[in-house]
Amino acid sequence: MLKKNYPDLALLILRVSFALLMMTHGFGKLEKLLAGGEIKFFNFLGIGPTASLVLTVIGEFVAPAMMVLGFYTRWASLVAAFTMGVATLWIHSGDPLGDKVQAMMYFFGFLTVFLAGGGKFTLESVLKKK
Repeated sequence: MLKKNYPDLALLILRVSFALLMMTHGFGKLEKLLAGGEIKFFNFLGIGPTASLVLTVIGEFVAPAMMVLGFYTRWASLVAAFTMGVATLWIHSGDPLGDKVQAMMYFFGFLTVFLAGGGKFTLESVLKKK
């Protein structure tokens, strides 16, 4: 019986570990956003530093929190993957490969969750049963 659940257990471990680790990056940005005052942040697509910070907080904190819960897991992982794609291709574009590895690993982890789904150990599964 337990062996039957290995793929779902693997998805749970992948989803929760990557999401919690990402949230440690996003928490500092969330604090910066909530602190008020002047915001100096990478101006992605020319939308302004505040809007860029808000989108980054969503990608690095809100979406991973949703992944931990298993709520709209695929959409949340897609948002997180996009954020890490931006970090890899824009923020660290001029950096050597070694400095891009962390963002790339997050990108591929979130992309895997997007492709595979959250598994059966999710809030979505609980809500579907009701």
